[in-house]
Amino acid sequence: MNTLSWAILGAAAVSFAFKALGPAVLGDRRLPAPAQAVIALLAPALLAGLVVVAVTGPGWKDLDLTLVAGLAAAVGARLCRAGILVAVLAGVVVTALFRLALGA
Repeated sequence: MNTLSWAILGAAAVSFAFKALGPAVLGDRRLPAPAQAVIALLAPALLAGLVVVAVTGPGWKDLDLTLVAGLAAAVGARLCRAGILVAVLAGVVVTALFRLALGA
């Protein structure tokens, strides 16, 4: 397994540990609002980082323009209030069409 796989497994293990230990440690008490805000943003930040790494390639030198077009299509679909599945499908279709057109 490569370093990225280990990083993903480590992040998943830490996330699982937080979710498993939280109720046991806190009981019926609630976390303060700032802590809840930070925890709520951890998953989107991790996902955004993984998307950037996937699009730009290792070392930020292999930018895949077909993925950029698909990502732009997915973002555009979400901005038009489309559902998540529709946005993902739009991204997949646009990426496939660009790869077909470019012969990649």
